[in-house]
Amino acid sequence: MEQLTLGWVLLASTLFGTTATCSRRDARAISEKVMDMARYSFDDQYQDCSRMMEEKLKTVNRTEFQNKVYADTWREAAKYWQKQWGNSNRPQVLPQEQAVAVLAYTDSGDLSNQLNTAMHKGGRSPEHYLESFPFKTLHCLLTEALHTLRDDQGRRCYNVSRGVNGTRFTAHLNETVRFGHFASASLNESIAKGFGTDTFFVVNTCYGVSIGNFSFSPEQEEVLIPPYEVFRVTNYTCDRDGTVIHLHSQTALSNYNCEFLKGTGRQQAWGAWGTRSWSDAPCLAPQPLAAGEMSVLSQRR
Repeated sequence: MEQLTLGWVLLASTLFGTTATCSRRDARAISEKVMDMARYSFDDQYQDCSRMMEEKLKTVNRTEFQNKVYADTWREAAKYWQKQWGNSNRPQVLPQEQAVAVLAYTDSGDLSNQLNTAMHKGGRSPEHYLESFPFKTLHCLLTEALHTLRDDQGRRCYNVSRGVNGTRFTAHLNETVRFGHFASASLNESIAKGFGTDTFFVVNTCYGVSIGNFSFSPEQEEVLIPPYEVFRVTNYTCDRDGTVIHLHSQTALSNYNCEFLKGTGRQQAWGAWGTRSWSDAPCLAPQPLAAGEMSVLSQRR
């Protein structure tokens, strides 16, 4: 009887030890999060939005540009765009505003973190989005840029890696999940590992697009994954060195569509990928604060 009891104690100790080392590799503060469908994410795809989007967004541009990080990053991105492509007569893959939005997102500052943090809970209600979401224009421009690039790149799928530092994600095999925000990944596994290995994602994405040609850091070979892409968890491992999650693209799904135009209401889930009508919904670029000042995008160095 004593041997049986001792056996259970040893088994329980082993199981507990495995869980503990899986959750924490060292003394660093590592948060733990469960991957799910990110139901509160603001995930608008702007399907079939008309020119009304441009007119409506005029009312929020100046307010959003009061964010100094946003304003400064946008200006730097606009200057970079002008230096690289401003004098070119060749047709551009991305309209100017969309290209500047992608450049701004890839800047090394805090803008991308601020945007993704806001997106995480930005869709908890239509009212919250309308009243409190601070990046309506940037979100629209980035989403439309991904639509444009996906068409230009032949709607191909990419096998990429994404490294995360400071967070251990958990996932359940065969469940469907979304990132719920714009997620940067790399075509180069070594580069991705340089960003962290507390969680390491191996991702097959069919809605993510290569943005290396519109990045401040093209050497990162970045692929940007949209918040609305749905993945199936095909493998999940966890040990003292980190968590590895394998994701395979399934479809695209959004709770919102053209929410700024209609104010309230939700759309139904999207069907299989490829069924979405990729609109060219315009999104007005952010405007500077000073009255009478020219658009950042029209300034010349």
